[in-house]
Amino acid sequence: MQNRNNANVEQLLTKLLGAEKTARLFATLNRPALLAEWESGTVTRAELAQALNMALFDDLLARSENGRRYTDETVAAGGSVYFDHGALRSVRWPHSGALPPGEAAFARILRPLGFSVAGRYPLDRLGMTGRAWAHDDAPDEIAQFFVSELHPERFSAAFQQAVTNVIGASRDPLTPRASGLLWELERDGMLPLEAAHQLLPVLVGAFARQHEMPSEADYDVLLKESAEMAWIATEGNAFNHATDRVADVFQLSDDEKAKGRPMKPDVEHSRSGRVFQTAYRADIVRREFRALDGSVVTRDVPGSFYEFITRKRSFDQDARRWKTDLRFDAGNAQGIFRMTAGQAA
Repeated sequence: MQNRNNANVEQLLTKLLGAEKTARLFATLNRPALLAEWESGTVTRAELAQALNMALFDDLLARSENGRRYTDETVAAGGSVYFDHGALRSVRWPHSGALPPGEAAFARILRPLGFSVAGRYPLDRLGMTGRAWAHDDAPDEIAQFFVSELHPERFSAAFQQAVTNVIGASRDPLTPRASGLLWELERDGMLPLEAAHQLLPVLVGAFARQHEMPSEADYDVLLKESAEMAWIATEGNAFNHATDRVADVFQLSDDEKAKGRPMKPDVEHSRSGRVFQTAYRADIVRREFRALDGSVVTRDVPGSFYEFITRKRSFDQDARRWKTDLRFDAGNAQGIFRMTAGQAA
């Protein structure tokens, strides 16, 4: 069956987000060509992956005023957003409660959805490792996930104890039912629509904070050594940023600066000279902490942000088609990650 919107993705999102948000997302985001055909009532892994990505993009916009304003202006001008990737942070630490440590908490979700690791990127200046997960069925059109792991063992003993204090009682957002459905999805590559309706909200809920309110004392210990771990303490595994793939990130950067927007001063260049990235600075959000006397205090801290990327293309002689460079760059990533550093108050 063919129509303007993929009916399975549309039904999944309408039940989750409502008709108005769903229509807005379809009007905003690029449409993978793979999803131009579907079978009513049977949801493929690519359809569920796209529905998850669209829901997570919506969640990011709800938390980033700058990203929301940019997206609204782009659509109002007749444009759209090519959702390139979403990024999230995790902690590879054995003391993480019921939540599997680090990337393992998301590999169990991403693999059944059809994603596989496309690249590993050492982020040594940050004490982290990043991995890009690309979709096997449509790597160029279904947004990638850039999943980073922080390594507390590279930091001080006091830092490690603060990490344990913050995430040591984390809950596991995946229910036994959801885990079973993911197993079926990985085996068959599809699920009945009703099962997908049950699974999607659980998957969306995995990209959130799974631990309780952090203490202010622990937060301050973390902030001294790692702005990234301090960010995880307040925001958890929510999207750190979502990224629009644009034709000319240099022109976009100049245009946004001219509007007075809080842009990164310089565009990041990959060592290959083929990937270029910039971003808004993180939106400031208010978060609660537990004080030493047991009371609750609030502080302004960096939240999530919106990024822009330009990827060069090359002509694949064997396939006789243009191919987008979907790689990342460790230097670029570490530069972009600084958008959430140095703004906590």
